[in-house]
Amino acid sequence: MTRLMMEKRKVILIGSAHPLRGGLATFNERLIREYLKRGDDASIYTFSLQYPGFLFPGKTQYSTDPAPADIPIYIRINSINPFSWIKTGRELKKIKPDLVIIKYWMSYMAPCLGTIARIIKKNKHSKIISIIDNIIPHEKKPWDKLMAKFWVNSVDGFIVMSNSVLDDLNKILILKPTPKPTLYCAHPLYDTFGDPIEKEVAINKLNLDPTFHYILFFGFIRDYKGLDILLKAFTDPRLRKFRLKLLVAGEFYCDPKPYYDIIEQNNLKDFVVLSNDFIPDNEVVNYFCASDLVVQTYKSATQSGVSQIAYYFNKPIITSDVGGLAESFPDGEVGYVVKPDEKEIANALLRFYDNKKEEEFSKNAAIEKLKYSWENMADTIDKLVKW
Repeated sequence: MTRLMMEKRKVILIGSAHPLRGGLATFNERLIREYLKRGDDASIYTFSLQYPGFLFPGKTQYSTDPAPADIPIYIRINSINPFSWIKTGRELKKIKPDLVIIKYWMSYMAPCLGTIARIIKKNKHSKIISIIDNIIPHEKKPWDKLMAKFWVNSVDGFIVMSNSVLDDLNKILILKPTPKPTLYCAHPLYDTFGDPIEKEVAINKLNLDPTFHYILFFGFIRDYKGLDILLKAFTDPRLRKFRLKLLVAGEFYCDPKPYYDIIEQNNLKDFVVLSNDFIPDNEVVNYFCASDLVVQTYKSATQSGVSQIAYYFNKPIITSDVGGLAESFPDGEVGYVVKPDEKEIANALLRFYDNKKEEEFSKNAAIEKLKYSWENMADTIDKLVKW
């Protein structure tokens, strides 16, 4: 194992973790396991309240699963209570961690996380690195750039996981007299959802009709993710000869009515399976393994954890050529890269099934995915620490 700093360090990650659920928590918990594996004294400081109810579009923010037994998680931060920010900052300032990692993903979190980071930095010891999901969110607000400037002044350096985020970050950093160090590292592979299972077993577990082929749209549903485009592509009558069904697995984080209307108006009820609750970690394997391929028809994007789950299960993918979404997917080797256009998506589905590409693309995905390790992410962070 490559290791740039051999001494045992105190490493703290600040961000979402159990009892919170979702991709952010999954990412953070998996990353801190990499540091524990390396022998570091590593832990997570997470939120007692991540979002106030009126800002959270889903059904619940909290997991019903037991807390991970192998990760020290401290519940400290209330995103709307500045006193908790100050208390957490002072606690961590006193502890003097060698490395603090903070995930930044939306402007709303800048005051909270930025205040904590600024207090920690007063100890003149801790190196604070931010992994940037989005410096400017997909669903833009007038104050995004102001919050981004506040955030970049709070930390010592940045990891980005797509070139589109790097471009956005550079536009913010260029406003500073001294730009801060930034490194690129592709989103690592999500390998926490259990071993793959046979397609027939997965279809049976989901009570699906085994005489159909399934195409998966997975994850929280927001307007920018383009489910409406995929549904319209699915109206193409040429697809009917393949006995395809679209499996939509994920909770609506937007108004579901427009999507239901497309299904109703185009008589798609017999060709779309909606599973619109949060998918627990122990059920993720069923949805991916039941499907022939994963489709991400985003209208805008940076990077996607769903893509890395698809890689883990060796699944071909059709993805939009927007933002950094297609950076990790060689077109024509592990799937197809298309414009977010219903005709192009339908044509890509036709090519996939007409040319019987599932086996070839799956074998290629099994090779391509070896690039995306958590060891590489931790090594890149360590390089930034040594900058």
